[in-house]
Amino acid sequence: MFRNQYDTDVTTWSPAGRLFQVEYAMEAVKQGSAAIGLRSKSHVVLACVNKANSELSSHQKKIFKVDDHIGVAIAGLTADGRVLSRYMRTECINYSFNYESPLPVGRLVVQLADKAQVCTQRSWKRPYGVGLLVGGTDESGAHLYYNCPSGNYFEYQAFAIGSRSQAAKTYLERRFENFMDSSRDDLIKDALIAVRETLQGETLKSSICTVAVVGVDEAFHILDQETVQQLINGFEIVRETEAGAAEEGAAADQDAAPMDI
Repeated sequence: MFRNQYDTDVTTWSPAGRLFQVEYAMEAVKQGSAAIGLRSKSHVVLACVNKANSELSSHQKKIFKVDDHIGVAIAGLTADGRVLSRYMRTECINYSFNYESPLPVGRLVVQLADKAQVCTQRSWKRPYGVGLLVGGTDESGAHLYYNCPSGNYFEYQAFAIGSRSQAAKTYLERRFENFMDSSRDDLIKDALIAVRETLQGETLKSSICTVAVVGVDEAFHILDQETVQQLINGFEIVRETEAGAAEEGAAADQDAAPMDI
């Protein structure tokens, strides 16, 4: 994208009907570290890549707890994501205090989308440069939403945002029909495999990814690194075994093939 005379103000329309500053904010989401969400009937799993900028620094936190029944994974500007997660936390506390019940996930997502949309109509503000995957449970079951910097929001069965997320989307599109009936562990396994797809050949380790789970009977929490590494080791061994079996089968077929004389 190149600078032009229609991107100096978020309220200035281009002749083609575009708001360039909103599009720039959406581009910031595409440049951020990948974040992935999946849901079944009873659980939601959020996962993200959290690489450090240098070997001397720690990574930035990409998954935030909002309430016992809601959490978010972000891609884009981490500072904007931190501010929005604090806003969501405040809304949950206020609702719980007034109504003595947890805030429904869909209602919180609408409030968040309204807050983001206001920034596209005020010349003295800028759009939030962050996309949020909001996962949670309420009386109607498990939910996964994506909130866009433009103020739009969508509910998904599974979704991926951020850098190189298309590879993860391709994997999720092949598997999503099984997610509704998946167990908690299978859902985590699929999330980790989707994260691996975004790494483009780099080895998946617990030190470069974060996984969080929330369920109907399970409060939102982030899995510790040891647990994540055990899960990674588990499905890596299965994959290597399957690959070895496939190679042996191919070799056997080759040996059994008739020779031309």
